[in-house]
Amino acid sequence: MRKKAWIMTAAVAVLVAAGGAASGFASDKAAPATTNVVKHQTICPVEGGKISKKLFADYQGKRVYFCCDGCPDEFKKDPVKYIKKMEAKGITLDKTPQAATTNAPAATQH
Repeated sequence: MRKKAWIMTAAVAVLVAAGGAASGFASDKAAPATTNVVKHQTICPVEGGKISKKLFADYQGKRVYFCCDGCPDEFKKDPVKYIKKMEAKGITLDKTPQAATTNAPAATQH
């Protein structure tokens, strides 16, 4: 009889300990904090190459970077098309220096 009582006591102790540990883990799994991750432009919207910060065009307060000299001219033919394409991929475009300081869109450049 003592053996059964000891086994039952040990089993209860294990369950209590496991329950305490489980509740400790549950509190560790708090809801993750939501953060706004900014995805910066790294790829040219025209040719798909790696961008150069020296090659860019500004459109309605947004700065778009390119991989080569011919891309800005192609972009200027239909800037909305390229901007929508990048924003659909979650890319946050840099603001033009004027828009960043005044919080207003820069003049359209074509």
